[in-house]
Amino acid sequence: MKLKTFIQTLEEIAPLELAEEWDNPGLLIEPLKSRDIKKSLLTIDLTEAVAKEAIRLKADVVVTYHPLFFGGFQRLEKTNPQARVAMRLIQKEIAVYSPHTALDAAPGGVNDWLADTLGDGDLTCAETGGARIVKLASPVKLPTLGNRIKDALRLKHLKTAKANDKPIKTIAVCAGAGIEALRGIQADCYLTGEMKHHDVLDAKEKGISVILCGHTETERGYLKILRRRLLSKTDRVIDVVVSKVDAAPLKAL
Repeated sequence: MKLKTFIQTLEEIAPLELAEEWDNPGLLIEPLKSRDIKKSLLTIDLTEAVAKEAIRLKADVVVTYHPLFFGGFQRLEKTNPQARVAMRLIQKEIAVYSPHTALDAAPGGVNDWLADTLGDGDLTCAETGGARIVKLASPVKLPTLGNRIKDALRLKHLKTAKANDKPIKTIAVCAGAGIEALRGIQADCYLTGEMKHHDVLDAKEKGISVILCGHTETERGYLKILRRRLLSKTDRVIDVVVSKVDAAPLKAL
């Protein structure tokens, strides 16, 4: 499969017009030589360990959920970890693509998957930011909802901020650091990966409980689904592998 065709397949799953304006999705590294795509490596973060894994596996393209060139840098110096990753992959003619917030907002994407952890209910899309709003069929207390999410995401821990003792009926959902997509939505609870201290306080003061699962913990589980979707859409003519070295940078003691 040609790289152009592979990108078209990715953009059928996550159309770039759905991405946030501040984001940097799309083809980030285009090899100078045209090459067939035989193997794709999927990851949340494109670290140096993942780059070495891609080279070891002889991957033709890395699909990284978080863009490699996000903060931006002006020089390709080996002392810069991001630049070092880019140079390794450029040297090996490995393409890099990121869907990021386009995949969050897309139908069947990350936010839909995260919303599915909440149980039976009605799902609607928020007006902006790709967030989802779930209206549960049966209201539940915060500890019950938290345990449900822990089980679904296979987490040992999460953080909660309880605004009141009322059962939770509506939950606004956005993966990662999702407060900007959630801000202004009227709900009983916010579910996201991480929030700043004062944003949590603000939500509680407004009567909105908060559930925080960890930034990449609200994203990484979707890679297996993305793998299945890519295999199906490409009729399995390419090998799609989920990184084994990609992992959340923060660990509980």
